Amino acid sequence: MNQDNTQGANLMATPHAESLLILNVRPYGEGEPTSVLIEDGVIAKIAPSIEFDGPSIDGEGGVLLPGLVDMHVHLREPGREDTETIATGSAAAANGGFTAVFTMANTQPVMDQPVIAEAVWHKGQDIGLCDVYPVGSITKGLEGKELTEFGMMARSEAKVRMFSDDGKCVDNPLIMRRAIEYAKGLDVLLAQHCEDPRLTEGAVAHEGEIAARLGLRGWPRVAEESIVARDALLCRDYGNRMHICHASTEGTVELLRWAKEQGIPMSAEVTPHHLLLTDERLETYDGVNRVNPPLREHKDTLALREALLDGTIDCVATDHAPHGSEEKCCEFEHARPGMLGLETSLAIIAQIFVESGLADWRFVAKVMSERPAELLKLQDQGRPIAEGEPGNLTIITPEQPWTVSGKALASKASNTPYEGMNFGAKVKATILRGRLSSVDGKASAPRN
Repeated sequence: MNQDNTQGANLMATPHAESLLILNVRPYGEGEPTSVLIEDGVIAKIAPSIEFDGPSIDGEGGVLLPGLVDMHVHLREPGREDTETIATGSAAAANGGFTAVFTMANTQPVMDQPVIAEAVWHKGQDIGLCDVYPVGSITKGLEGKELTEFGMMARSEAKVRMFSDDGKCVDNPLIMRRAIEYAKGLDVLLAQHCEDPRLTEGAVAHEGEIAARLGLRGWPRVAEESIVARDALLCRDYGNRMHICHASTEGTVELLRWAKEQGIPMSAEVTPHHLLLTDERLETYDGVNRVNPPLREHKDTLALREALLDGTIDCVATDHAPHGSEEKCCEFEHARPGMLGLETSLAIIAQIFVESGLADWRFVAKVMSERPAELLKLQDQGRPIAEGEPGNLTIITPEQPWTVSGKALASKASNTPYEGMNFGAKVKATILRGRLSSVDGKASAPRN
């Protein structure tokens, strides 16, 4: 990232900036434990010992990372406050180490007007547990027919910087071409849910041996890959950035690698569940395992991991999708697709990459903070841990075994596929502009 330090500091002259002394932490998990002083929301000093007469927290030798950034969550408000709200979603984000999240447009009403985006933005700021950025829809009402007014939303108080019809694919190539041309002039990011609906009608599981044996209608890889290929060519010819949501197949990895080799401005994310779980989970017919795109085969999981390691896939995004119990505790084919992710994602990435020795904590910082902040041009998130930089940070205890319990999560829903699973790393604290937003799994009280 090439923003300078003074730019980061100037951006922190915002409401809710506070001061805090962090003791006994190792930035990026490297070196000896040190102290970090945040004053007025900015890192003022990093030294082995710092005198400060104010609030402090002992990091107990834990890892200090930039606050995590999630490009893809569903906070359900407005319209489905029975499953999640901005307040409960912000608490889940803070508990998971996140200081910024982007909430998708498939709300009720759809986030296709400035007034709706502004309401979400202001509510997130009032709550003050993390920055909640609204994502505008690409088409009005998610209907795939008429483009949203990107310009009005980008210039609104919410300053919408990403647009997506996630939950649905913009499958009409002419509409997507127009969206690319429109977005290019505003320098906003388009995020595509890659799914040709003609190939997935009635599909509920990955098309393969397991779905066939269980009698579940299959969702083929080509439904995703054909849209990735099409949009790569549209980006090549019409020149705007494009982001692929929840990449899930080995073929998508190959297409992304080709696109990047051609210099096509395409980025992609992968979810923790597609990195960890496979369609073998469907043997129980438990609706908690239904998700779009579906859990794939082991070879897809391995390809996704390698692609994240080598940069073909840019970042991790949770696709946090809360649902009520009645929407999950039913026949598999009738279960609503989606899984919780905010409070478990860091532990999963640590298990797959750090605890296995495949990567280090700087890699985690890159794919869960720095790269998503860069893609979305957030100048006060995903910054280096250095003096003069924003005080948006998370402290991780790398060896603190814990067991996932849906009922214990801050989210209003409990549809986690990791129920009863054990992990070895846990977020100890999250700091937003010098304020502790979560400590030991307990989010702070909202500001308002």
